[in-house]
Amino acid sequence: MRSELFSIRMRAAEGGAHEDGGKHISGAEALVEEKGLEKSVLDFLSKARTHTRGTPDFLQISVEKVATHDIRKIETLPVRRFDVSSIAEGREKAAELLKRIRISKVAIDNAFHHLLNGPTHRGAILVEAHSGERMDARGLKGIRVSRFGWNSDAALPANGRIRDAMAIASKVASSPFSVAELCWSDDPDYTAGYVSSGTFGYMRVSRLKEIGCETGGRVFFILPNTDVDDYIRYLEKCPVLISTKGREL
Repeated sequence: MRSELFSIRMRAAEGGAHEDGGKHISGAEALVEEKGLEKSVLDFLSKARTHTRGTPDFLQISVEKVATHDIRKIETLPVRRFDVSSIAEGREKAAELLKRIRISKVAIDNAFHHLLNGPTHRGAILVEAHSGERMDARGLKGIRVSRFGWNSDAALPANGRIRDAMAIASKVASSPFSVAELCWSDDPDYTAGYVSSGTFGYMRVSRLKEIGCETGGRVFFILPNTDVDDYIRYLEKCPVLISTKGREL
């Protein structure tokens, strides 16, 4: 019998809460058994207080029991890596990968515009894969992928950033309405990003921005006629456990 699972979520900001205009510093998510609650809370607290984006004066950690019968099991995406020698080469590679996934040029251009020109959104934005139109009405809040965790069989990558990114990308790709994702971090000391899709996997690109740049975020490309409310509900509310069985990490 599976132990009870709890969803832990953390968000931290500087200059007040996010909804009051505070600068986003850090966020984190996990699905853990009860015996791991205390360690996860302490890990999230440490992450928020030592982040390179700044020192938060607003920090919120929430814990919620998850109904076992609601949990969906998915597999992580297979991994590919592209090492590039420049930011220009990295962005060209990301755009090429998105074209292979059949994202339109206008949608790709609009996604890069959102990520390059700020202000940074606290969550992902939704872009229709053909028209390039933004489909959510969340403003700077965006969509926060939530309630995901790794199954007990998971052989996880040592790098925590890659581990977290793979979890989010895997949950996003598990929706039949997701076509692709484009992401790079808003952390000033981290230049890598990725393109992902259910067909092509998680494709990490080593350089997509300058060191010191705090502009970044996520774009989810979705199918035309997607029920946006249902799509967001799945990403934010449906708990998933991710397995790495049979996948190369």
